[in-house]
Amino acid sequence: MDHFRLAAPLYDAIFGRPGVDWWKQALKLPVTGWVLDVGGGTGRVSAILPELTGGVAVCDVSRPMLVRTRGKSGIRAVQAPAETLPFPDAVFDRALVVDALHHFQDQPRAVMELARVLKPGGRLVVEEPDVGLTAVKAVALLERLALMGSRFHRPDAIAAMMEAAGLSARIERRAQFRAWISGVKGDGVKSFSDGG
Repeated sequence: MDHFRLAAPLYDAIFGRPGVDWWKQALKLPVTGWVLDVGGGTGRVSAILPELTGGVAVCDVSRPMLVRTRGKSGIRAVQAPAETLPFPDAVFDRALVVDALHHFQDQPRAVMELARVLKPGGRLVVEEPDVGLTAVKAVALLERLALMGSRFHRPDAIAAMMEAAGLSARIERRAQFRAWISGVKGDGVKSFSDGG
């Protein structure tokens, strides 16, 4: 079952518009370069970013979700899995993954790909439900029962994935059942294709 095909028409209405101030702070905006939103679906979060950046690309595997980016100014939609991003090395100044990492098939590889496409000094911010909390464990169980294939990780495990990808990671904030983990790319980030 394609859960996101069913959710696409109502997704923005259900989840609402995110706070601009938080994302400005988390991503250290404005920047003159491009921002990549992986698993960004309808562009719900990305829609607040174009005026603060040189451009925004939303990458998602769900075509019905990406269709919903139409009409959102300054967003380019790209259909591709997070594990094989169709971009050259070091082209994005910022990247974000909002409530989507648990849906990726190979999460460590996806994080490695995100690190690969970031420029040196680039920043990745991942927002995920904090599976260490009882309420989120219940949601994780419901997603398993719905055969969504979701695999949730604790914030420290996500930070460890970032570190393994060569990013300097830290857990920024925990609130309202969510955690935010950021990673900054230094020099010499390992390439997944190098086996690093």
